[in-house]
Amino acid sequence: MKYRNSNPACVAGAKAGFSPATAYRLDRDARLPSHKQTPRGRRRADPLADVWQSEVIVMLEAAPGVRPVAIFEELCRRHPDLGAGTRRTLERRVRSWRAVNGPDREVIFRQEHPPGRMGLSDFTEVADLGVTIAGQLLDCRLYHFRLPFSGFEHAHVVLGGESFVALAEGLQNALWALGGVPEQHRSDSLSAAFRNLDADAKADLTRRYEAFCAHYGMIPTRNNPGVSHENGSIESSHGHLKSKLADALLLRGSRDFDDLSGWRGFVDEIVARGNVRNAKRIDQERMALKELPVRKTADYEEVNVEVTSSSAFTLRKVFYSVPSRLIGHRLRVRLYDDRLECFQGSTPVLNLRRGRPEPNGKRGHVVDYRHVIHSLRRKPMALLNLVYRDQLFPRRAFASAFEALLAALGERLACRAMVGILALAHERGCEAELAFALQAVLDDGVLPDLAALIERFRPKDAELPVVVVSLPSLAIYDGITTTVGEAA
Repeated sequence: MKYRNSNPACVAGAKAGFSPATAYRLDRDARLPSHKQTPRGRRRADPLADVWQSEVIVMLEAAPGVRPVAIFEELCRRHPDLGAGTRRTLERRVRSWRAVNGPDREVIFRQEHPPGRMGLSDFTEVADLGVTIAGQLLDCRLYHFRLPFSGFEHAHVVLGGESFVALAEGLQNALWALGGVPEQHRSDSLSAAFRNLDADAKADLTRRYEAFCAHYGMIPTRNNPGVSHENGSIESSHGHLKSKLADALLLRGSRDFDDLSGWRGFVDEIVARGNVRNAKRIDQERMALKELPVRKTADYEEVNVEVTSSSAFTLRKVFYSVPSRLIGHRLRVRLYDDRLECFQGSTPVLNLRRGRPEPNGKRGHVVDYRHVIHSLRRKPMALLNLVYRDQLFPRRAFASAFEALLAALGERLACRAMVGILALAHERGCEAELAFALQAVLDDGVLPDLAALIERFRPKDAELPVVVVSLPSLAIYDGITTTVGEAA
């Protein structure tokens, strides 16, 4: 426009670097193209014009937390002619109104975690993975430990609930695998660690958890109840860990494992791969960790039980059978998440799988037929109405065989034959082979024959080796005596 004051439009445009056409257009209207655009008007009538100020705003001010979908349903109830297509319009309008007029929202403060300061623990469900043990669906969860600075992780398969035993065992194994102890241990309001009676966490600790943290020199902390994002450094990792496990199971081609140790080893391998990727940061954090104590602390509960005349004891609503020689004795039981270690005084006598009560509240049973079979042989009719009869059979094939025998032979003969079959499995150590044979017989529609099974699994006859002993001549001893005399 400066050149235009003394030059024609085409000359002024050429000096300014414009084409003649642009020079003439600017000479007619000097506004920029962005300033020439007119705001787009509404293409249709506002569907909320009659209700926005008089009803919607009133609802938002009276109940700031109400959801837009609830407002829409209320409007549809009041105004049946309101179209269903206005829901998105209402949601956008409410969101825009709240951005200007709504209440203040909670602010998330991102944190920096110095090395060696904090370790986090939590439990997470893994039922959606669909893991099975020997074909049976496994009801379990994972204890998960993580260091937010380096990303070190440890996971432990837990069979029961979020108990102190599961927390102590998982946390202790994580610390010893890490090789050091962080300054603080953070969890949510676990009933295994906190009594959840008052706001003061220090006064709210359970005695066992307080003693555990004191043994390792950790300061116990927790996030505010119901505020999961305060534990976000491990809450978000739950999803990543379960995604890794799900992918690894898909690549494995099967979700079934032979036993619990196989599933636990699989989880350990997947977690270890992640720790390898973070090896440099983990080594850096290890330098800031405190040293481990000289020994581990107790990660179990210890209780005393009396063995009854049923050759069993009841603990936590679960009936456990034991060898009959322990009847009348007092046992000291160490209760872990997945097992029981039983002691007679200070002498270990046996280990048992830990059982759980039934979902309906009935007593659970952990029974080994080997503990009672010698007495059951003398009283075979006791099998008929035995309280734990279904749990006595070690495999499904034995239970199916007993049902078939009952239907065909009657109670007395069926009990006698079934007890004989159980005794055969115990004495010959052929439980798995015998179960396979029983299932094969039942599939053929034939009743199990105890005599035939005894013959099939009896010890095989073997010929004794022929041993030929050659006796030396007595005359050689005279030669030995002469030689010894000459040497002397």
